[in-house]
Formats: sequence, structure tokens, C-alpha cells
Amino acid sequence: MAAPRVTMEVGNDGVAIITLINPPVNALAIPIVAGLKDKFEEATSRDDVKAIVLTGNGGRFSGGFDINVFQKVHEAGDVSLMPDVSVELLVNLIEDCKKPIVAAVEGLALGGGLELAMGCHARIAAPKTQLGLPELTLGVIPGFGGTQRLPRLVGLSKAIEMMLLSKSITSEEGWKLGLIDAVVTSEELLKVSRLWALDIAARRKPWIRSLHRTDKLGSLSEAREVLKLARLQAKKTAPNMPQHQACLDVIEEGIVHGGYSGVLKEAKVFKELVMLDTSRGLVHVFFAQRATSKVPNITDIGLKPRGVRKVAVIGGGLMGSGIATVHILNNIYVVLKEVNSEYLLKGIKTIEANVRGLVTRGKLTQDKANNALKMLKGVLDYSEFKDVDMVIEAVIESVPLKQKIFSELEKACPPHCILATNTSTIDLNLVGEKTSSEDRIIGAHFFSPAHVMPLLEIVRTERTSAQVILDLMTVGKIIKKVPVVVGNCTGFAVNRAFFPYSQSARLLVSLGVDVFRIDSAIRSFGLPIGPFQLLDLAGYGVAAATSKEFDKAFPDRSFQSPLVDLLLKSGRNGKANGKGLYTYEKGSKPKPDPSVLPIIEECRRLSNIMPGGKPISVTEKEIVEMILFPVVNESCRVLEEGIVVRASDLDVASVLGMSFPSYRGGIVFWADAVGANYVYTSLKKWSQLYGNFFKPSRFLEERATKGIPLSAPVSSSSTSRARL
Repeated sequence: MAAPRVTMEVGNDGVAIITLINPPVNALAIPIVAGLKDKFEEATSRDDVKAIVLTGNGGRFSGGFDINVFQKVHEAGDVSLMPDVSVELLVNLIEDCKKPIVAAVEGLALGGGLELAMGCHARIAAPKTQLGLPELTLGVIPGFGGTQRLPRLVGLSKAIEMMLLSKSITSEEGWKLGLIDAVVTSEELLKVSRLWALDIAARRKPWIRSLHRTDKLGSLSEAREVLKLARLQAKKTAPNMPQHQACLDVIEEGIVHGGYSGVLKEAKVFKELVMLDTSRGLVHVFFAQRATSKVPNITDIGLKPRGVRKVAVIGGGLMGSGIATVHILNNIYVVLKEVNSEYLLKGIKTIEANVRGLVTRGKLTQDKANNALKMLKGVLDYSEFKDVDMVIEAVIESVPLKQKIFSELEKACPPHCILATNTSTIDLNLVGEKTSSEDRIIGAHFFSPAHVMPLLEIVRTERTSAQVILDLMTVGKIIKKVPVVVGNCTGFAVNRAFFPYSQSARLLVSLGVDVFRIDSAIRSFGLPIGPFQLLDLAGYGVAAATSKEFDKAFPDRSFQSPLVDLLLKSGRNGKANGKGLYTYEKGSKPKPDPSVLPIIEECRRLSNIMPGGKPISVTEKEIVEMILFPVVNESCRVLEEGIVVRASDLDVASVLGMSFPSYRGGIVFWADAVGANYVYTSLKKWSQLYGNFFKPSRFLEERATKGIPLSAPVSSSSTSRARL
């Protein structure tokens, strides 16, 4: 691949065309920033240049600053690796240039790309160009003047919304807001931009330096009121993310003391934020997610994915209907099979409701919804299975039932058909035991609700063919999921690593800690809901069934709490029947149900593990650690056994599958930040006090005592690597 570069061409009309060339998205890498400085200095000094047009190569303006630089800054711990772009390039060379500069924007102008365009004196865009400042998703704020120029061009409220929600807009909306001066066809883009630049030079069009504008900011008191409301909202929605409040502080600096003062503060605050754990965590997840698409001996051996045009889904319950929904939404024909007409109708209605819900929320047009529903057909037998490319079984967690279905599928489906199961816990070798097609059997583990949650856990056995794995990875991308390939064991990677999560929460309850305090502590840490509200949502029947699987697989480290059985005996099943640990009333948030307290007391009496019969005293921090350190401990076993390709895959899976806070970088990254030795000594102490459930794994002990990060690659000599 050619090195990133910036070119300049001066036409007979006296317009210099400066072009960014760094495919695929013209990221503002260090050489691009240096090249821009050189070309602007040259264009400014040349007598034959009257005006300048800045554009991008290959139908894209710029996707923003090169995020690889963030990674280098984090690895080196050296913020000086970040170039000073804001004042040197954008203020001195572009905005204060003595010759007019017009940005010709096409495809996308995101982050630093949009900031670069806003520093120009006008912006002409092609239709449907994406414009946005998504920097807060990486734990920082716009660092090239975006916090100052965007409010001055689109108004304060809209700018805050775009930055704090990392929400992009199209060039058409940008034109209505005043961010874009004209929208023209791609073919006309350069021609119109050249003429516009010459018109500014001849004073036929206004020469506008956006940093000096104040007409869209409103009065100081109005601006402060808008900022105050935004601060309250950010405190509610992003309490653990400092970049939101910092962004608002920097915007306010510019409103109170002027744009240039705001730019200086922005540069300072950006460099402070980039060094925080929040940015480290978010940048780690960004790169970790991209790494999941590389699987040794699958994606690097020259295989080509086969097309999957028709998928059969067996079971129209909550999971099956969600899986069917996500496929039809992405133009894959679905045959939904159920055991009787009543269940089939119910499944189809659920799919229709899923699709209608997306229309109601403005995420899907009515036309696309209608087309999606045409891709669905309900059946009661296997007659439509003769030409399907993949089957996804999504029935209840029963080994005999799954074995029966897979034996039938082997006869009903064509020889190339992928035979997938959505089981969340059952060993795939058991599922395919009674077939002779074990090379085609694979786990396609979706997370509930399947049409919303972004993770697809692809589970392979030692017999699953590389072609089948690659095909399912490709389908995953088509249906807009992040596919993570994992090995086969009870619970696979995500549920296996997180089975101690619910068990440690119940253990704490048996030790006398308040149920609702536990949920509150976990929410404060950053998960959307606590383990007991999650229990209510999943339903107690599901919880009891999965607990049995884990108790059977890992009896040496399971805590068998009587809580779920007691709740079921009392006629409760969580949110499903409106009777759980919380009360559920339409239109209001779940509230703790005080009527469960006698059940909890009975649970404690039966468990009989409170030291001296008295509740233990713990801080919020200790609650979080006693719930999550056992997850880290089990994650260590997952790593040692080679269930995941790399530690970062488990980080991605924990964020996308279990809603572990992305700004903490995922479960393994967070554990390394806390310190393996601290996790190990804490677990060792609790295991002496409360038993084997907390006993540190061999892998954790070894890494902690040798000072090796948990995320460091596992030795290739590990016998368990054969799983992958």
C-alpha cells in the first residue's frame, strides 16, 4: 500500500486543489498532517494561487484522525506523540489564511475530517455525505477546534447533541443547519468548489472564519442554561465518563472568553483526557473489535465465503423470533418452523412486532419493513428445508430434543447446509452426537434480544470445518453483528466466564448483603442493570436450568443458592409474570418489591453461611469486587484453556454480550488495570473466609506472582490450545 500523502495541483484558474490520499478513509495520519502544513504553506506563498480547495481522494473526504496514534500514546505513556494541529494548522494556516479555502466534502467528514472542513471558509458537499464528531466514543473530545466551530455553525443545542451522542448527520441536514454552504452532485463537486473559492477571493461571496462567529450562540444566559441542562443529562446517562462534562466545559470557555481561548483550552483538555483510563479502555475495545475478524487457520488460508441466501430457524420463541427478525431485516430469506399452528402464529406476530417497533422508533422505513416481512415464511414441517443454506435451532435447552432435531435436519437439508444451534450452555459435541455431519455443526449463540444485541458468539468444535466457520462469520457481518469465534465447552466463552457473576451475587445475599444494594453498586460501576434485575428479566426457570448445567460442569467452584428455587415456589418468575424481586408497572421503572424480604431471609437461613450468624459488612467497592473478581478468575480459565483466540476477544464479548462497560475496556483489560496481584490476593482472602467458590485459578496465581498481564498471550505449549 502506498504511503499516506497530500498532493497539490494548481489549475489555470489559479485554484490550488489540495488532496488527502490515505485509503480507505483518508485518515489524518501524522504524515498527512505534516503534508497539509507543507502544501498550505506552499499554496499561500505562491503568486499563481488565488484560492484553495481542500478535498479527499477516492470519494471520501476524511474519516478523522488516525486512531493508531492514540494506541501509540497509550503504549508509550507519552502524550507528546499527539501532533499540535488545532492552532498551527487549523487557525494559523487555514482559517487565518490570506487566500480563501473551500472544503469539497464527499462520502464522509468525521472527527478531525469535519474539524478540518469547518476551519475552511466554506464547505461544499456531495449528497448523503456523513458529517459528525464521534470523538467522545474514544474517551476524548474533538481536538482540532470542533468544540468551538460546530456550535458557531449549527447552534449550541444541535452541536451538543452531535458531540455528546456522537451523532452524525447528512450533508442535506448540514445544509439546512448552516454547516454546509451547498449540496451538489459528486460530478459537480470540484467545479462548484473552485468557483466558490474564486467568488470569495473576488468578494462576491462572504469570507467567513467560523471561529469568529457568534450569531448562533444566543445570549450568555441562554447558552449557560443550555449547558446546564446538558450537564444534568450527561451526569445521568454517562456518570463515569469524564469526557462529556469536559466537552461542555470547553464549549463554555469559548462562549465566555471567545473562540480562540476555547481552542487553547480544548487542546489542553484533549491531552489530559487521552491519558485517562476511560480513553485507554475505549480505544482498546475499538481495536479489539476489529481484531475479532482475524482467526488463525480460518481467515488466513485462502478460503472464500459461500453465499447464505436462505436460512431456516427452528423455534419461534423469544430467541428464535429475534434471530429470524435480524435475518429478514438484512435481506436473507427465512423459513420459521414451529411444532403447531398456535406457536407458529405467535412467533410470526412477535417478528412483525419487532419490525414494527423499529419503524415506530424511526430506525426503519415502512417500505423496508414491508420488504423484510415478505422474506419470512412460516412452516410446520421440513418440506421447505431442501434448499436452505443454514439452519439455526433455537428451542429449549434440552439435550434429547436438540439431538432429535439435528438427526432430522441431517436428512432434510442439503449436504452443504450449515447446522447451527443457538444453545447458550450445552456442549456442541452432545448436540451433534447422533449425526454423521459433525463438520457442519456449529454454535450460533445470539444474545437476547437477538435483533438488538450486537454480539454473535460462534462456537466451534474440534470437528467443525473452517469453511463453515468462515461462512457463519460472513453471515454475522451481513446481519450487522460482531462475530467472535470461541471454543466448545459448557457455557462457551461469555456465559462460562460470567457464570460466577450471578452466583457471587447470590452468595453475597446469603452472607447478609441487601439484594437491592448489590444491584445499585453494579449499576454505579457501569453495567446497565444489576444481577438481580437481570435475573428478573431472564426468568427464574431459565436461571434454574442454566445453573444446573454449570453446577454439573464445575461442581468444585459452584455456589448453590436456594434463592431461585424459593422464588419459583412462591409463584414468582420475574418480569415474565410481573412477580419478581422488583415490581413492574407499565410506564414506570422497576421498583424493589419489599414482599420478597421474607423469601430472602429464608434463603439466608437455609444457606447458613453468615459468619457467627451475622450479616457481613462490605463497602460498595467490595460488593463490586466480590461479584466481578470471580468472573475474572473464570475468565483466566477460559484463557488458559484456549477457549478464545486472544484475551481481547473476551473483552469484546463481555462488552457486547454482557454489557460490561466499554470505557473499562472489557473484563480482562479491566482486571489488568486493577492489577492481577490485587485480584489474586482478594480472592485468596475470600476463599479462606467463605470457601472454594473464590479459590484463585492456577492461571491467575501464576500471572499474579510472576507479574505477567492476564492479557499476555498464552504459551503455545498449553495442551488446551488444541480446542482452537
